[in-house]
Amino acid sequence: MRGEKPGVFLEGRIVPYPTSISAEAQDALRRLVGEDGVPLNAAYAMPPLDARDAWINLKATADARYAASMGSLAGALRSQIETVQLDLTTVHIAEPTESASPGCAYIDLHGGALVFGGGEACRVGARMQADQHGVTCYGVDYRTPPEHPYPAALDDCLAAYRYVLDRHDPAKVVIGGRSAGGNLALAMLLRGRDEGLPMPAGLVLLSPEVDLTESGDSFQTNQFIDVMLPRPLMTNNLLYAAGADLSHPHLSPLFGDLRGFPATFIQSGTRDLFLSNAVRLHRLLRRLQVPTELHVFEAMPHGGFMGGTPEDQELAEETSRFVRECWRGGEGC
Repeated sequence: MRGEKPGVFLEGRIVPYPTSISAEAQDALRRLVGEDGVPLNAAYAMPPLDARDAWINLKATADARYAASMGSLAGALRSQIETVQLDLTTVHIAEPTESASPGCAYIDLHGGALVFGGGEACRVGARMQADQHGVTCYGVDYRTPPEHPYPAALDDCLAAYRYVLDRHDPAKVVIGGRSAGGNLALAMLLRGRDEGLPMPAGLVLLSPEVDLTESGDSFQTNQFIDVMLPRPLMTNNLLYAAGADLSHPHLSPLFGDLRGFPATFIQSGTRDLFLSNAVRLHRLLRRLQVPTELHVFEAMPHGGFMGGTPEDQELAEETSRFVRECWRGGEGC
C-alpha cells in the first residue's frame, strides 16, 4: 500500500500585502502585523476552559477594547438609544433622527467569538445600523459564557425577536449578524421556526461563524493569513457549547435544515479565516433555492479592513442596497 500524502507542503514564505486592493486597505493590513511578520492578534491566547476567572477578566478587557474600536469606527452618531430589559434579555433600541423606511426594523446581533462584544460595543453597533439604514435598530446584548453558556445567547435572541415581532410585521424586519452574530441569526430562525415564529424579510450575514466544528478548508489555509483572526476559535466554541454537540444545528447552523429561509446576503474575504463558512453556506442555500448573494472581497480579513477604506464603504453600500430590496420585495416599506 502506497503511503498517503497528508496534504500540501509549503516551505516557509512571506505572503506579501497585495497591490490589488486600495492603499488604505494595504495600510490596514500592515497595522495588524508586527515587525517579525506575525499578526499582532496571534499573541493573544485564550485561557484554559476551566479557568473561569481568567475568562471573566479577559472578557472585561476585550469588551473595553471592542467598545473603543467601535467608537472609533462609528464617527458622529445621530441616532438616539434606550435600553430595555426583557426578563433576562437586554436589548438596545436605536432610533434614527429621520426614518427612511417607517415601520421597518433591523435586528443587530454583534460579533465577538460568542464570548466578547457585549455592553457598550453592542450599543454603538445598534446606533450605527440605525444611522446606516434609517430604521429602528434592536441591538441584542445577549448573555455570554463563562457565566452564561449555550443556550443563553440563543434564548436572548429569540426573546428579542418575539419582542420585535410584537411591534413590526415580519415582512418589515431584517436580521443582521456579524461573525458570532451570524451563527445566532441562523440558529435563532431554526429554533424559531420549530416554535412557530415567522421568517423575517431577509438576513445579512457578515463573515458568519456557522460551523463551530471548524471543518472548512479555510480554517487551515487562512491561518495566520487572516491578520484579524489568525487562529481558530475552538476554545471559545467549546466554552460556549458547555458540553453540547458542536455539530448540532443550533450550534452549527450550517448543518441545519435551512429550507424556506429568507433572502440572504453573505460576505467574506479571500483572507478571512471563515471564508469556507461563507462559501459552504452559500452553496447550501443555493441548493435549497433560497435567494442568496455571496460577496467575497479581495484580501479582506475577518471583520473587514476596520473602516475607512473604499472596500469597507462598498460593503456598506451593498448591504444597504440589499436591505432596501428585502423590504420592497416583501412589500414591507
